[in-house]
Order: sequence, then structure tokens, then C-alpha cells
Amino acid sequence: MKCVRCKGKGIIYLKRHNAAFCQDCFLYYYNNQVKKNIKRHKMFDKKDKILVVISGGKDSMALWHILASEGYNVTGMYINLGIGQYSDKSQQVVESFAQKNGLELIVKDIKKEYGLDIYKLSKLLKRSTCSICGSIKRYLFNKVAYDGGFSAVATGHNLDDEAATLLGNVLSWEEGYLARQSPVLESTHPKLVKKVKPLYTLTERENLFYVLINKIEFLHDECPHAIGARSILYKEVLNRLEEESPGTKQRFITSFLEKGRRHFQDVQEKLELKECSICGQVTTTEVCSFCRFVRLSNQNTEN
Repeated sequence: MKCVRCKGKGIIYLKRHNAAFCQDCFLYYYNNQVKKNIKRHKMFDKKDKILVVISGGKDSMALWHILASEGYNVTGMYINLGIGQYSDKSQQVVESFAQKNGLELIVKDIKKEYGLDIYKLSKLLKRSTCSICGSIKRYLFNKVAYDGGFSAVATGHNLDDEAATLLGNVLSWEEGYLARQSPVLESTHPKLVKKVKPLYTLTERENLFYVLINKIEFLHDECPHAIGARSILYKEVLNRLEEESPGTKQRFITSFLEKGRRHFQDVQEKLELKECSICGQVTTTEVCSFCRFVRLSNQNTEN
């Protein structure tokens, strides 16, 4: 098995490209993918301040490392959501990486800073913990980015994530979500910061190769609340299709972005955006969900 680029010994085979790479040429391929994605979708440039959302997993760690290595002005952001040892271990990984590489890191602890407990909120609101987590993360990503003057929020969503999300939205014909699915979510309000996904053409496996080659420590555990999630089922289905027909995931995503997404723009939700009467962040209601969480938590503590 020869490297497709230098003709040396290939050690990494990417079936969807029918190509083998040696270690150095794989890194060239990987870096090139990220650079092309950033340039193609005008995500950001070297002058911009980028807030990189970090979970401690391989994808976000790979993103943080490559953007820092390429000279982008990046700051990591980690949110401790109070998920027992999982959150504590992931925070240790993230803080260790930042210290070793001299990188800036912002840590938000929802329990210590805001008195929030996702398990109590889940019971009080009769909503899943994942739903509560999602609301909290979206709020803090944007608030920290806006308050800190960042140009964009970058997340480690990969090709597998994007294909699974697209499949789920197509199966349910979630037209509003299909209209918005893109590697770039542009700002629609002065207080909303642009969201970008530079790794959207790279698979979980390719991100794993990247962190292993670069000896980047990462959290191997999955979030305990991910068990039974529909997204995992969709990934399994897509993996089976990919095995039979390599390149299926990439074709699915690229074809949708190039040919399909535009047909949903007319049905995109026209939401009336307001500013929360308590914190001033963007919401569609008088008081944003995050402030309602804090208020409910405070009331529950007093009682």
C-alpha cells in the first residue's frame, strides 16, 4: 500500500477516497481540508478572534490544535455542565492541553457561577437533560463570544455528525432545520455571533488519526447521556451505507449543500428576535431560557 501523494509506505487508508497516506501526507491532506473549508465558506481569517468550543473529545481537541498551529487567533472555551466525573475528567484534559501549549482558555462552571443543576432542571421542567444542556451551551457560547468581541464561534462538528443530523432532519422533514443546516450559520442579529464548523468534511476516524499522530490527549469517554440518542442510530445506519458504498456520507452532505438546501430557504422560520429583559441576550421571548433556568433554580433553592 503506497502513499497516494509521495509514493512512500502508506499507513492510513481512507476508503472513501480510495487513497492511502503516510503520516506526513495524511497531515498535509488534513490541514488542506481545513484550510479549504475555511476559505471556501469565508469562515474567518488570521485577523479575527475565534472562540473554539472545547469538550475534551477528539474532534474539538483536533480543531483547537490545528487552528492554533496554523496561526489563527484562538481562545478555547470549556463549559463544565456538572455531569459528574465525565465533566471533571474532560475539564482536566482541556486545562492540561491549554497549559502545555500556552493557549488561552475560558472555563464556565454552570453550578459554581450560576447555581444551575441540569438534573434538577430536567425534573422541574420535565425536559431531557440533553435539551437542558443544549440550551445552556448555546446561550453561553454566544454570550462569551459576544462579550469578548469574538468574530466567530468554531465547533468540532465532523462529517459523521453533519450527515447524521441531515438524515434525521430529512426523515422528519424538519424544513426549518434543513434551511439552516450549513457549515456556517451567519449572524442574524447584532448580538448573535457567527457559528462555523471547519471540520465538517472530515470524519471521526480522520480526527482520531490526527490527534493520535500529534500525541494530543483527549477524553475517550462519550457523554453518559448520549446512550440511546437517535443521532447514534443514524450514524450506525450511515456507517452501514458507507461500508457498502464508500463516500456516501460526503456525497449526502455535499449534494445537499450544493443542490438541496436552497429549496428550503422559502420555508425558513421568520422569528422575531428580541433582547432578554434580564440579561440583554437574544431571544424570541420576553425572558430567555437561560434566565428562566436561573430564576427557577433560585426559587427552588429558596423553597
